[in-house]
Amino acid sequence: MAVSGAKLDLNHHLKDKQRYDPCLVVIFGGAGDLSHRKLIPALYNLSIDGELPEKFAILGFSMEDLDDEQYRGFARSGIEKFSRRPITDDQWAKFAPRLHFCRGTFTDAGSYENLRTRLDALDAEYTTAGNRVFYFAIPPAFIDTCSQGLTAAGLIKAPAEGTPFTRVVVEKPIGADLESAAEINGQLARHFDERQIFRIDHYLGKETVENLMVLRFANAIFEPIWTSRFIDHVQITVAEAEGVGTRAAYYDRAGALRDMVQSHLLQTLCMIATEPPNTTGAESVRDAKLDVLRALRPLGDEDIEKWVVRGQYGEGLIGGVPVKAYRGEEGVAPDSKTETFAALRCWIDNWRWAGVPFYLRTGKRLPKRASEIAIYFKSVPRILYNANPRAPLPPNILRIRIQPDEGLDLHIMSKVPGSQTRLQQVKVDFHYATSTPEAYETLLNDVIIGDQTLFMRRDTVEEAWKFVQPILDAWGESPLDPPIYAAGSWGPLEAALMIAADGRTWRTL
Repeated sequence: MAVSGAKLDLNHHLKDKQRYDPCLVVIFGGAGDLSHRKLIPALYNLSIDGELPEKFAILGFSMEDLDDEQYRGFARSGIEKFSRRPITDDQWAKFAPRLHFCRGTFTDAGSYENLRTRLDALDAEYTTAGNRVFYFAIPPAFIDTCSQGLTAAGLIKAPAEGTPFTRVVVEKPIGADLESAAEINGQLARHFDERQIFRIDHYLGKETVENLMVLRFANAIFEPIWTSRFIDHVQITVAEAEGVGTRAAYYDRAGALRDMVQSHLLQTLCMIATEPPNTTGAESVRDAKLDVLRALRPLGDEDIEKWVVRGQYGEGLIGGVPVKAYRGEEGVAPDSKTETFAALRCWIDNWRWAGVPFYLRTGKRLPKRASEIAIYFKSVPRILYNANPRAPLPPNILRIRIQPDEGLDLHIMSKVPGSQTRLQQVKVDFHYATSTPEAYETLLNDVIIGDQTLFMRRDTVEEAWKFVQPILDAWGESPLDPPIYAAGSWGPLEAALMIAADGRTWRTL
């Protein structure tokens, strides 16, 4: 039995262009992979949507030997390959003149003097009033070097009313542990005010994640039941079918816990579990999310041993195609202990969530690419339609699909048509009727208008590291290798046993 799948027509409303101050976006690493695949295509799509200032330009800054025309060719190839919209001659003719390139190295003081000269000229050409966004699409080791170079060249302006703005965008990961995250945050704080720093986590720019606050606080039917009185448990899953790919050099030092749990999964948990913020302003929302992290129950050694699971993919089949084991991937150490799968149970020790376990899992080389949040509601009393102990009714589930099919569905019980009283679980399905903006489009737009709501504050980053640090320490001291799971499976058996110890099972996506 099926319920007709209604569609949520969430067309992206264009913001009032009066909100956009003129500005220059300077991309450090402007000819790199992130710029090619994500940043330039995102800016192109914002241009099509009319969500860039009228007085606006983009300057790539890196060591490649390119001039403006060559850089435009580099940009066009990225848009043709990676943009969610096809490139058109009309739109390209409007966008291309905004693209410029300045050659330089991050460690050379003279390069920053050349950068300042070029920015001054572009300011005059585009009348961008000295407003600048510096996007650090660079390895974390260069953050302090580039910040120092900008400071020495006089390119960072302190925030003050009526003066040109300076903003800096920093990609995750912010550190590899609590100590290094605090060090990077300290480096940034020496050059920028916290109000100028945009720590970007592209996961928070996904339309469905951004819509979680609206789902909860703009609908009267959800908030009253969003408590331990009605909710049995919550599962958050980020599954990837692909392997480590070309990221081995980074991933073999990071692993699933650093790469996904500390950032994406904990931030999603915050969106699900937060108390209503006082306002929709950036600081109110970020304060509310920080409170969730501070309420996470710390994990002791016994908790980690019993309720935290890691694994590493071995050989297997993905879509019927044989794939290598993780240790057989190019760039991975043959004796690597890096986890490609992580699962854990955690508790939020506050009034709303007391007694409700949150189960988090993520992994590579799982059967499919899918990310979702599943809210399991408590079962109805064991009377009336649920009186048969041998066939208990399944619980109601609210499933929020983050990717690839963005939307949500609600699993409810219904009577099967006919003369007999037979019940069956049905699904009320909602999905986006139109294509949604890519995460980088949403986040770049927010940087340009100065909205920090979806960006991580320093204290939030460090609080998340505090929670996972005991796990990192325990795994680092363990002589044991991660359990091996077959590529194409849902992870190691230990993950299934972990949740089964609570009398529950993982959802099959």
